[in-house]
Amino acid sequence: ARCLPLPAPLRRCLSAALRRAAASSPFPAPALALLAAGGRLVTVARQKALAEGGRLCASDLHLLLNLLGGGGGGGRGGGGGEGEVWTPVCLPSFNPDSYFYAYAARLGEGEEEEEEEEEGEREAEGSGRGGLTLILLSTEREGFYAAAACRRRLEGALRAQGCWQELAAAVRAGGGGYGAARPGAPELRHFLYKPLQGPEEMQQLPQFTSPELEEPYSSEEEQLRLFDLYHHLHGRVHSPQRPLRLLYHVAEKETLLAW
Repeated sequence: ARCLPLPAPLRRCLSAALRRAAASSPFPAPALALLAAGGRLVTVARQKALAEGGRLCASDLHLLLNLLGGGGGGGRGGGGGEGEVWTPVCLPSFNPDSYFYAYAARLGEGEEEEEEEEEGEREAEGSGRGGLTLILLSTEREGFYAAAACRRRLEGALRAQGCWQELAAAVRAGGGGYGAARPGAPELRHFLYKPLQGPEEMQQLPQFTSPELEEPYSSEEEQLRLFDLYHHLHGRVHSPQRPLRLLYHVAEKETLLAW
């Protein structure tokens, strides 16, 4: 799952507001709370019990974002709220024998509608596709209204802290990526990097960063060839028979380094 690029102070503000809104919910608090924009992750907060009970795998995160991360604006869930979804969902990698109750709602719809009217029909359509969605997972079957109250608390906190406008602008812009030249390494064509450390709320989620696919990887054929090279490097470095700490590989068109 790709993350929406945001300034670090803004993401920390969002993470803190999300944790406080989830923690102040009536018992039991949501097992998982996450913000998504256009199918891309913004931030996530989990109960300690969920973190200790198992790892939230990328496949489960993809499932949540694909199912609910678009905003849920066109559906009505079991609670009957307009623009809100309440539905059971199973995270098979976490626990295939049970399920959570998932709440999803788009944040700040009223404010976005006013901005869309001012910006015109074309920009309004683009803004609608990039709305911010709150997803909450609960173990309580009747937890819809508690989840809706959590959404209202989060919206109020974002407005009170003054980060709503900055966030809305980032969502509308789509959080553009960056090129391979950004690190400043000559002749660098592409890379995948996984930080060894990260924010507390992201520690058990695999986090990678990579630049946009540019020349010479603009065609589908070249992109598949690049992914095959990454797959080869990963297999060699993490081989159960002979794992490697450092790998230098000269291919037909590239020289690759992995560690």
